[in-house]
Order: sequence, then C-alpha cells, then structure tokens
Amino acid sequence: MKVDIWSDIRCPFCYIGKRRFEEALSRFKHKDEVEVTWHSFELDPSMKTQPDKNPLEYLAEIKGQTLQWSEQMHDQLTGTAAAAGLTFNFDKCVVANSFDAHRLIQFAKTKNKGDQAKERLLKAYFTDGANIADHAVLAQAGSDIGLDSAEVTKMLQTDAFTENVRSDEATAQRLGIRGVPFFVLDQQYGVSGAQMPDTFLEALEQAWKEKEKIDAISNVTPTDTGDACGIDGNC
Repeated sequence: MKVDIWSDIRCPFCYIGKRRFEEALSRFKHKDEVEVTWHSFELDPSMKTQPDKNPLEYLAEIKGQTLQWSEQMHDQLTGTAAAAGLTFNFDKCVVANSFDAHRLIQFAKTKNKGDQAKERLLKAYFTDGANIADHAVLAQAGSDIGLDSAEVTKMLQTDAFTENVRSDEATAQRLGIRGVPFFVLDQQYGVSGAQMPDTFLEALEQAWKEKEKIDAISNVTPTDTGDACGIDGNC
C-alpha cells in the first residue's frame, strides 16, 4: 500500500505529523507492506532567505501580530513537539527558503534515502538552527545520511530536480491540498494535518481493508462460460 505525503521542511506540524504517523505505522500490522513517498510543498515559494532575521519577529511581521503573540504560539508548538519526542529550538531557526532543500530530498529519493533526507532536514531546521538554503549545510546533511557531499554540491549548482519539485506542487494543487502535512493513503483516502497516532492508525486500517476488497475483485477467475454481454455490446 502506498502512502504519499506532501509537506514543507519549514512546517512545524509536518515534523510533528511525521513523528505521529511513524508511531501509528509502527503499530500497523501490515507496516512492512507500506511504501511511504515524500512530496514537495513550499509554504512560501517567494520567501527570501534572511539568516540575520529573528524568526519570532519574522512570523509576527508576516502575520501582522505582536512579538508576544509569536512567542506564545511558538511556546505552545514547542510543548506539542516535545510530547511527540521532538526538540524545537525556534529561537535558533533561520529564516530560509526551502526550495533547494526540497531538491535535495528529490535527489535523495533516487538513492532510496528520501525519508532519511526529510528527517535530517527537519532536524536541521527545527532543532539545530541550520540554514537550509545554504548549499554547504545541505551538502553536509546529504553526507550525514550517506550521500556523496560532492555529488550533492554539484547537483545544487544546477537546476536538477526543479521539475520534480514543481510536479509535486502541481499535483498538490490538482488534489486541492491547501495545507500541510497532507497524507494520501493508497490513492483513496486523504488525511489532513498532524493527526494523533490513533487517527492515523484508523485511516491505515481502513485503507487496507478497501485495498483487500479491490485485490479480491481483481483476482476473481471466471469458473464457467455462462451467457453474458461483452464490453462491445454483443450479447
């Protein structure tokens, strides 16, 4: 069964949702038969990288809110993340465009390391305070998961995997995805947001049941040659 997930590296609920989904998947009895694929989604494609910008002030500004509001919201998110076993250091986050990081994930997918790249970059952004738009940072992240850092650097110096990112985003638009994380189970069920593990598990089990029904129908073998009408209209 396939699970397709659209998310952005800069999205805190995407990291929380990843961890909650992983917990649900660990409890799913068919987990070894589930293929997870990460898809690109940029919350703000036009965002400018500003390493010297205070991330809490930045959010307050773009939302038209006070710094106190931003601090309170981030404190709440830090607590939510901690409950999922994650450490968020929002005061260290770097205001950075995520496009090249998405290209790195697309490249990693060709090496069967898409999930590792996603995890490493989420940690880099939310925990380590790394600049995910910096090519040296991305090359090191690639090296950390077993990719050739020189190969990553060379890839980033070109427009490689741009079309992969854009294709994912175009698909998200066609599907009507307006927020992330967004999970599509077996091309049938959509689950929006960082749901709790039990909700994800219920969705996985329901999608599996439907898959079994479809598989049963497709595996039916005719046992007789009784009267019937063909698809050409002949009876």
